[in-house]
Amino acid sequence: MYAVQAKKQQALEEIDARQEQLGQLSDGIWDHPEVGFHESFAAQLLSEALEKAGFQVQRGLAGIPTAFSGSFGEGGPVIGFLGEFDALPGLSQQAGCMTQRPIQDNGPGHGCGHNLLGVGSLAAALAVKKYLEDNHLPGTVKYFGCPAEEGGSGKGFMARAGVFDGVDIAFSWHPGEVNSVSTEGTMANYQISYRFRGISSHAAMAPELGRSALDALELMNVGVQFLREHVPLETRFHYAITDTGGTAPGIVQSHAEAVYLLRAVHLPQVRELYERVNKVARGAAVMTDTEVDITFIKACSNVIINTELNQVMQRNLEEVPPADFDEEDMEFARQIRATVPKANSYFDTLMKDVTNPTERARLEQDADAPIHRIVMPLAAERQGFVSSDVGDVSWNCPVAQINAATMPAGVAMHSWQMVAVGKTAMAKKGMLYAAKVMAGSAIDALEDPEIIRRAKEEHRLRTNGQPYESPIPADVKPRIS
Repeated sequence: MYAVQAKKQQALEEIDARQEQLGQLSDGIWDHPEVGFHESFAAQLLSEALEKAGFQVQRGLAGIPTAFSGSFGEGGPVIGFLGEFDALPGLSQQAGCMTQRPIQDNGPGHGCGHNLLGVGSLAAALAVKKYLEDNHLPGTVKYFGCPAEEGGSGKGFMARAGVFDGVDIAFSWHPGEVNSVSTEGTMANYQISYRFRGISSHAAMAPELGRSALDALELMNVGVQFLREHVPLETRFHYAITDTGGTAPGIVQSHAEAVYLLRAVHLPQVRELYERVNKVARGAAVMTDTEVDITFIKACSNVIINTELNQVMQRNLEEVPPADFDEEDMEFARQIRATVPKANSYFDTLMKDVTNPTERARLEQDADAPIHRIVMPLAAERQGFVSSDVGDVSWNCPVAQINAATMPAGVAMHSWQMVAVGKTAMAKKGMLYAAKVMAGSAIDALEDPEIIRRAKEEHRLRTNGQPYESPIPADVKPRIS
């Protein structure tokens, strides 16, 4: 056992040895924020890093220019690491700034920390490669460069194309405010465009000749509001009006469009929602004597949780030394935290399930810390309300994910504060910690084949042996242009 731990520690030291390089990669992606399916700089940067490290890189997976993989090794088991690198629109922000100050008006920014996510997973793959090399072991490590997690379901298109076929287990992580294993189920979703076409006319001189597409869109939205009463409680409807048909009130609008995001716990529920919302849209078109074009944009599956791999990741969260946040990190975190009117604390959410008095006392010592260094206990499974295209990977193979503290406690994702901390030493320390936890978990699975066997058996039971069926229709293509 000691020999195994020594070999494992030697592999994890590869991450420390590459600390400067990894930080530069993360900063480079932060400095060049790119929205989904347009991450040319990030994809090239990460692909080149993989090639220089001895990985065999395949580009353009699933017909997506910014989707790629890097493989090292031969035979099984095949262990995957999932990397993301897309930014969010409208979240441009100067690094290290205590006030909201965009670099580019309405420009993109890394408000979900994907500059860290992609590089952290890459670091884990590099450590596992070293482990395979140093110990002359069979097995393959694969890094998957996954574009457009934010609103594009890049992994969904990749899964539909069979990119994850043959992977035995996979690991991922997400930047956040706590160190914990992710035990929340995610929601399946569909994203759809509803575009109404009418007839323009002069709204005063000849209103009877017009057929208002905007009227149709408004009636559709009202109909969906009434629909909310008659769907399961966990269901979510979101929409954005992307085209109002113009800015002149004296013209009957001939076109109008909204994009809807429908979420439910399971895919069959989303399919039912989709059909019901489609009926509302068509009804609105009938009422206004207009036409409606319904365009399916993307979808993703709910996540299949895997307790076996979660337990392995929990052990590694506890074994790997936590990120060494110093007083400079703490002071910066206090200043950023002071800009948040009300803390939206995931730490508090997880604490609600901790009933053991000794454990609560241990965790409460960290409750007011500006950055959480403590490791949360393995939480019970719960249903969450967000969606992730990791769900489509989890239908193909067992997957486990962790959260790692890279930002001040209480800071919300998709915020300018999240962007502002993305290049800090604090964020990079959390990234390297996450990389070691993922690599350590993969090494445990390489050393003990029973972990993979049990994970696969659990996966079979949780899916009832049902093979993966992509929720994205075959004729729907990624919105790359």
